[in-house]
Amino acid sequence: MYEVEIKVPADVDAVRRRLRDAGAERVGTRRQRDVYYDAPHRDFAETDEALRVRREVPLDDSDEPSDAWPVGGEEETTKITYKGPLLDDGSKTRVERETGVDDAEAVAGILSGLGFEPAATVEKRREFWAYEGFTVALDAVDGVGEFVEIEREVDDEDTIERTRNEASAALSRLGLDGSSQVRTSYLGLLLAGEGQSE
Repeated sequence: MYEVEIKVPADVDAVRRRLRDAGAERVGTRRQRDVYYDAPHRDFAETDEALRVRREVPLDDSDEPSDAWPVGGEEETTKITYKGPLLDDGSKTRVERETGVDDAEAVAGILSGLGFEPAATVEKRREFWAYEGFTVALDAVDGVGEFVEIEREVDDEDTIERTRNEASAALSRLGLDGSSQVRTSYLGLLLAGEGQSE
């Protein structure tokens, strides 16, 4: 599975209005806490890989952006994700493997037992929209800024370029410039202090 993704800095309120005007479907909003891990056997920063444990909880329409992590519960979900190196220069396309897990603390213990250490935590408010066959995420990332990500998963490497071009065109219809994309992960932006927003 390949995740074809373009991320650009943007004013999420303005993009939300454009999505509504375009008839896009709002799918939901979640608060996400991502813990990224360093591997004992190689440097993920050098290999351009990532290992992440994501905990997330749904937010309703009345929830305002907040620095506070919502109280968990039955609605909290956890996923573990491996992201391979970037595959091209035109987007953030990479191999991604992800699965749900029942117990975030148990996963953290397993990783620790294998020598993986937490490197950093990224928290964000993410609002999901369905638009022209893509998932559009309006992200407010704590300590980094506001961004829009547009993505689609594809099975075949031969469709990556076409999907990337379609994503760039969809961004353009939303008044965003795909050529201003940021290929650095939120983790990288947070660690480098390079957060930017319009």
